[in-house]
Amino acid sequence: MMLRIRSRDGLERIQIDGPQLSIYQLKTLIESQLQIPIQNQTLSTDQNLLLAKTPADLLRFSDMADPSTPLSALKLSHGSIVFLYYHGERTVPGGPAVIPAGSFGRKMTIDDLIAKQTRITRQESPHCDSVSFDRDSANAFQRYVNETLAFAIKRGGFMYGTVSEEGKVEVDFIYEPPQQGLEDDLVLLRDPEEEKLVDAIAAGLGRKRVGFIFTQTITQSKKDYNFSNKEILQSAELHAESELKEWVTVVVKLEANEDGTADVHFEAFQMSDMCVKLFKDGWFVTEFGEDDDPKLSKMNKDVVVGGKDVKEVDNDFFLVVVKIFDHQGPLSSIFPIENRNDLVTMKALKSHLDRTKSLPFVKRISDFHLLLFLAKSHGLGSDVPALAECVETQMAVPEGYQLLIESMADTS
Repeated sequence: MMLRIRSRDGLERIQIDGPQLSIYQLKTLIESQLQIPIQNQTLSTDQNLLLAKTPADLLRFSDMADPSTPLSALKLSHGSIVFLYYHGERTVPGGPAVIPAGSFGRKMTIDDLIAKQTRITRQESPHCDSVSFDRDSANAFQRYVNETLAFAIKRGGFMYGTVSEEGKVEVDFIYEPPQQGLEDDLVLLRDPEEEKLVDAIAAGLGRKRVGFIFTQTITQSKKDYNFSNKEILQSAELHAESELKEWVTVVVKLEANEDGTADVHFEAFQMSDMCVKLFKDGWFVTEFGEDDDPKLSKMNKDVVVGGKDVKEVDNDFFLVVVKIFDHQGPLSSIFPIENRNDLVTMKALKSHLDRTKSLPFVKRISDFHLLLFLAKSHGLGSDVPALAECVETQMAVPEGYQLLIESMADTS
C-alpha cells in the first residue's frame, strides 16, 4: 500500500504494509524512508497543517495525535495523502558529489554559478492570508462545469474582488473569457477589448482582478498530482502578469468517495515567489512531450532541490496552500454568463428584467454578467462603468439609463 506524504518539500511516497498499521508505525516508516526523526513530526489529514507557524498552531491538528490509532480509523487507503509538518532541517541522502573548479576541475560558467544559488524549497507562508468566495458566484461556476461540461473538458476564469490590508482576498464574481477547453489543457482566447470592458466595470464596482480559477477533468483526477506541469506554467504566467502579490489560483475538481459518489472540491493556492521569478527569468521549459511526467516541471538549467542538482522539479514545490472560505456578496449571479455554449441575447435581458420587476431597478442590474452584456450591446458601451458605480453605491439609476435598458429588452 502506498501513501503520499506532502510536506514543505513537496509530495513524496512511502510504502506501508496496510491500513492496520498504527500512526506510530507510520511515523517510524517516515523516519526510515524520508529521514525525518519521529519527535520532529506532526501528521494530519488536514492540508492547513502546512500553514502552521507556531507550536500552538500545531496543537489544533489532533486527528493523528494518538500514536496507537490505526490508519484504517482515519479512512486512509492506497494513494491517500497525509500532511507532514516537521521541525528543523532535513538531510536528503544521495546529494551531488562536489566537483572542484580550477586547474584540475571543470571551469564554472556564470550560468553554473547562478544555478548553484537557485535552490528550490517549499515556501512556508502565502502572501494571501485567505480567499473567500461569494457563494452564488462559486456555485454558478461549479454547476456549469459539473452539470453541463461534466468535468470532461477544462474551464477557467478570472476572479474579481477585493484585497484587504491583511491580505484577505474576497471574490465577488468570475469573468469567463473566450477559451478552448481540452481534456488536459486550457487555451485562453483572450480578447483585450473585452477585458478592458471587464476591468472598467470591475473598477466601477470597487473590484479588481485578484486571481485565476480553473477546473481539472475527470481524467486528470485519476492522476497523482495537484497541478500538472501545464497548469503550473499557465498559473505562473498569469500570476506574473498580475503583479499582485496576493494573487490566488484556485483549482476545482471532482473527487470520488469510497461509496461511489463524488463531490466538487475547491482548493486554493498561491504560486511561490520562486516559481514566479523562475517564470519571469525564462527558466521553465515551455514545450511538452507525450512522454513527459505531468507531475514534474522541466527547467532549462539545473536547480538545486533537496541537495541535488536536477532539471525536473515536483510541481508541489511551487504551490503554497491558501485557506478558503465563503461569504454572501452584494452581487447576484443569475444572469446568463458570457462566452459559454449558449449565446446570450436580448431575450435573456427581457427575461431577467421580468423576473426581477418587483425589485428596485438598481437591484435588478446588480449582476456583473448583466453589466458586461450591456457594455457589449449597442447603445450603452462606455456608459456601463457609470451604471456599475450606481450598483456599488446602490444609488438610484438615472431614468434615462433605465428607459434605454428597458427599451433594449423590449426589442427582443
